[in-house]
Amino acid sequence: MPGKTILASTIAKPFVEQLKSSIESNHLTPKLVGFLANTDAAAEKYAEWTAKTCAETGVTFELRQVDKTVLEDEIIVANQDPKVHGILVYYPVFGDRQDQYLQNVVSPKKDVEGLCHLYCYNMYHNIRFLDDQLTQKCIIPCTPLAIIKVLEHVGVYNRVLAYGNRLHGRTITVINRSEVVGRPLAALLANDGAKVYSVDIHNVLEFHRGEGIKLKKHEVCETSLAMEDVVSRSDVVITGVPTPSYKLPTKLLKDGVIAINFSTFKNFEEDIKERASIYVPSVGKVTVAMLQRNLLRLYDYLQQGQQT
Repeated sequence: MPGKTILASTIAKPFVEQLKSSIESNHLTPKLVGFLANTDAAAEKYAEWTAKTCAETGVTFELRQVDKTVLEDEIIVANQDPKVHGILVYYPVFGDRQDQYLQNVVSPKKDVEGLCHLYCYNMYHNIRFLDDQLTQKCIIPCTPLAIIKVLEHVGVYNRVLAYGNRLHGRTITVINRSEVVGRPLAALLANDGAKVYSVDIHNVLEFHRGEGIKLKKHEVCETSLAMEDVVSRSDVVITGVPTPSYKLPTKLLKDGVIAINFSTFKNFEEDIKERASIYVPSVGKVTVAMLQRNLLRLYDYLQQGQQT
């Protein structure tokens, strides 16, 4: 019997409805500014989805198309504008370390993507709150967070277990190790108790929960395994290879696997549902919902700061 396809729109719907209800009932006025400094088709599509979903929920969204040579200055202006509550940049801009620099130009108080050093450091060290009182949760990068919500939706997370351990016993492969999605995702999944194989063009790394005094932070170790070895033993396989030519052979997957693709391109073959029990072909709409979820969190923190 063929597996089931679950669309990102289905998963995103309750989050969008919750956002809309919260904004309406609490008379919130969050403003999100997006900076587009490239002609990348995926970035343009992301901007389009952002505008559409913001219109649905009631978030004020302003897309600012700027030349990449002035992008840094424009981000600083938005950082200092009290009417702007969230900032995102549609990457890639320069496609190198300068993009990482720009991620840290965005103020942590307005970083809806969770890509600045503060949030990345906390995520990799499994620090889940910004304050000692445990009232302000850290911002998690949007696409990794979206994939976690997908996994929760399809039942991979075991709700019977305590938070931080709900992926105990799960083996997951992530074919992508970018600093924006793949590596953060592997860390988050390992922090929740999974054994995670992180695959890129060079090697396979294993991410897993630390032991003893290292329990709070995941560990990473090198392996001699190949991609073919790890996907065959994985309960979940997540792909994000940014090229139209890459297709993961269905025959390598085990029966009943959950297959999730976050690449702009289809990384799985057409017969994927012959092996997969659940197939999620994209996560973009869930990512945009998580973006706005992060925005409302930062909006709330800013309001709290003004009241103290």
